[in-house]
Amino acid sequence: MNMKTLSLALFVSVWLVMVSFSVNSEADKTPKLSESKKHVIEHWTPARRNQAIPRDLVLDRSGNAFLKGRNGQLTPYGLAKDDPKFNRKPDSGSKDTTAPSFANINPDVDAEPIIGDSATFSADITDDSGVRSAKVIIRYPSSTQTQSFSANQTSGDTWSVTIEGFTDGDWSWKMEAKDGSSGKGNTGAFADWVDFTINTAGVPVDPGTDDGNTVTNSSWNNGGSIQNAAGRLYFEMPNNRRMRRWSGYVCSGTVTNDGVTGRSIIITAAHCVYDDINKAFARNVLFIPNQDQTTGSGTDLNCNNDPIGCWVPSFGVVDDDWTSRTFPDNIPWDYAFYVVEDSGSHQGTAASSETLDLAVNGFDVSFDDPVYGEFTHALGYSYSDDPNFMYCAEELTTEGSDNWWLASCDLSGGSSGGPWIQPMDETTGTGVIISVNSWGYTTSSGMAGPILFNTSAQCVFDKAKITTVSSSSSDGYAGVATLCQ
Repeated sequence: MNMKTLSLALFVSVWLVMVSFSVNSEADKTPKLSESKKHVIEHWTPARRNQAIPRDLVLDRSGNAFLKGRNGQLTPYGLAKDDPKFNRKPDSGSKDTTAPSFANINPDVDAEPIIGDSATFSADITDDSGVRSAKVIIRYPSSTQTQSFSANQTSGDTWSVTIEGFTDGDWSWKMEAKDGSSGKGNTGAFADWVDFTINTAGVPVDPGTDDGNTVTNSSWNNGGSIQNAAGRLYFEMPNNRRMRRWSGYVCSGTVTNDGVTGRSIIITAAHCVYDDINKAFARNVLFIPNQDQTTGSGTDLNCNNDPIGCWVPSFGVVDDDWTSRTFPDNIPWDYAFYVVEDSGSHQGTAASSETLDLAVNGFDVSFDDPVYGEFTHALGYSYSDDPNFMYCAEELTTEGSDNWWLASCDLSGGSSGGPWIQPMDETTGTGVIISVNSWGYTTSSGMAGPILFNTSAQCVFDKAKITTVSSSSSDGYAGVATLCQ
């Protein structure tokens, strides 16, 4: 073989090696969901997706806990007492002819515009014969059309209901109630309609600036790193401790920068990982990062039209104090992590890497003390605005000794577990996670977030980096409750 032939052969060999390397590199980016995780993708049929509801926990002002359903229905949860039931008072010998009376109407005539497409309506209703039922009547803008919604007795004399699906405009509302007197009872109502304004767009903050304008509930339109790192979580929790029937829920979560190989870690709320009532970990967990930019129609569970596809976590990690107590007694420990293996966890659209935290550029989690009074962003995926990525932003305060607090935040159902960023660079969508969406009140604005500083949060995060759980774990047991002293 002469030198020219040798050079040509060498060139061809090098070219073949380069082509082979290129092909293999592209192949490495092709999603390869492991056989043990395929059932999760197959589980989430359109019917099951439609039946899933937000897993949002709320408290009334008496400290009773409720699970807030898709239409604002409040179901007693944890240490909550049963729904107050109507008990007719003994007849006093004379027939009650007085209608129920109303106080503490919310929203009242002086209320600020309501931001977002949902609102809670409440009033304190009293009557000597007890209150049998109540309903909220909504009058449409510039119209005589009305629609009625049954209210619930959420605590004491307070009756309320949360209604979703409003559009921009000037609306009106009133409440009617029927007492427990004999016969058909007496019916009372507000003397006049109460006007309120809906502004679904919220008060936007100009990208790249921090002008201190409070945002109560608005679409996140700035993109950036947080757009890819945050996503929607689908999962199931059992209906009782026998774990024979399960129901679907939605929450939010964010991929972290964990600094380890072999796995990626998603931060979320503990109530999105472990059912503290029925004592079980979630099953059929699915994470969809940047679902806001899907080319599909909402959450259709077609992983091929989501920008980075779908990812199947292997298990969750929570603090043992969350599992051994019941909400609201375990509020301080409402933080948790899902572990996603670096291989065999991805389905759908190809990503830049099969390692989740490399594909989306995970966020740092700060376990230092954040700045009180500093402008803070809370974000999450809205159930009612599927699949919109929403946010609120305002100065950070506290609610008691166990929670950070964003007093005007009106993020709707599905945002639980979404990240709190301080400070947020709105131009790049970057910052540091200081907490997650945890709980709110039944009849007023506000979002609580657990304190990560000087708590067990860092210990739980560190355990998520190294803990392993058998892939054959039965339903309800795919997780770790870690002891952190």
